[in-house]
Amino acid sequence: MKVLIVKTSSMGDVIHTFPAVEDARFHRPDLTFDWCVEEAFAGIAALHPAIERIHTVAIRRWRKALLDGATWHEAAALRRTLRDCRYDLVIDAQGLLKSALVARQAGAPIAGFDRSSAREPSATLFYDATYPVPRDLHAIERTRRLFGLALGYQPDLSTLDSGIVPPVGTLAGIAGKTAFLLHGTSREDKKWPAEDWIETARLLIERGITPVTTWSNEREKAVAEAIAKAVPSTV
Repeated sequence: MKVLIVKTSSMGDVIHTFPAVEDARFHRPDLTFDWCVEEAFAGIAALHPAIERIHTVAIRRWRKALLDGATWHEAAALRRTLRDCRYDLVIDAQGLLKSALVARQAGAPIAGFDRSSAREPSATLFYDATYPVPRDLHAIERTRRLFGLALGYQPDLSTLDSGIVPPVGTLAGIAGKTAFLLHGTSREDKKWPAEDWIETARLLIERGITPVTTWSNEREKAVAEAIAKAVPSTV
């Protein structure tokens, strides 16, 4: 049985989906999983070992060029590719109108949150099966519950496993607990001041947790270096 996961963005939302994928891999070893994700986050979605194929969308870029023929050519090519894969089920883990429209392109039954649970209730008009998941839960738990309902198992919510194994010689060499400081964001209104990240790193150290900084461009690198300079125990 082939399942397509639709969770297009953003980086944090993609990462929050990993535990649900890991649950599904454990409970349903008979399934294979592909993922449809925004092109900027394709490399992140591909980190999970259960994901066999990545399909990329460029909704953010396409919105800026709706009158460009190349935009519609790319969208049509994605639709053909998804339909050629002949999925048995699509899980829209995002619950937005844009993700529901993407899911519809696969031409397979779609499972998603019900009207009271979806972030955008209009998305449910495109679903074939809907499931109630309380909106006041953390995104990780919401997604784990959705996958369990759609795929017929009960996730063990007392445990949490992303399924991501760090390469030997990187994080695997750090003793004890670690916490990623994901300070980068594509939206200015979501940015947190470097001083707050530094204070967070200090609090983590006090609790015996090693902060790990990340970066993907020069601006984010500067913030990561500022955190590491102020809190030397940061990796």
